[in-house]
Amino acid sequence: MLILGDSLVELKKIKSNSIDLVFSDPPYFLSNDGISCQNGKMVSVNKGEWDKSQGFKENVKFHKQWIKECKRILKPNGTIAISGTYHSIYQCGFILQEQGFEIINDIVWFKPNGAPCLACKNFTASHESVIWARKTKKSKHTFNYEVMKNWDVSNDKINNQGKQMRSVWSIGLTPANEKKFGKHPTQKPNELLKRIIAAATNEGDTILDPFMGSGTTGVVAKMLKRKFIGIEMSPEYVELAKKRIENVNE
Repeated sequence: MLILGDSLVELKKIKSNSIDLVFSDPPYFLSNDGISCQNGKMVSVNKGEWDKSQGFKENVKFHKQWIKECKRILKPNGTIAISGTYHSIYQCGFILQEQGFEIINDIVWFKPNGAPCLACKNFTASHESVIWARKTKKSKHTFNYEVMKNWDVSNDKINNQGKQMRSVWSIGLTPANEKKFGKHPTQKPNELLKRIIAAATNEGDTILDPFMGSGTTGVVAKMLKRKFIGIEMSPEYVELAKKRIENVNE
């Protein structure tokens, strides 16, 4: 199910204790008129009005609101996975613990083909973090250990198939063939969501993405035979997500 609307409004309409996994890629609030590098070219870092910061306090308030609703709708043994950079992930991690979640893992998504640093005044940012947390300390969360141990990591130089999967994943940036219906500025690669969803849920489980974007979570949920609810405030991206999900061959 795809929902067009503001997540802070639409999340309140979701039934309590009904979701097995929330995957969230919330705004990082990076659109500050700076510059970035894309395909070797200097580009604006601005992604849209939705990514503009209203100041630290307002950013934290925003994260508290949607995380609170996600806790309400998660089943007692449900989990949440939040992706982000240092601009947002530490705020979200603190709020998770403040609201009673128990952090299971801090996963590092290493980008072997990440963009270079144009300013040359700091280390090149080449990773994002994913915080994976269970609803409470007493939650008996799903972790498909054997599935992850035997995952195809032929393109991941950090992990080895047949051995325990590490909390550092080497996954390239979103390939062109996953953008054939259109582009989203923060689109995640299918492989990242495949690992998260395959590890933390079972077939038939329900996954919710409150900031759906181009629908990668929904695409992978359908691939892996999970149910999906996605919320997105942009009509353009809802249509993009719809096309991508409908194109999945079950």
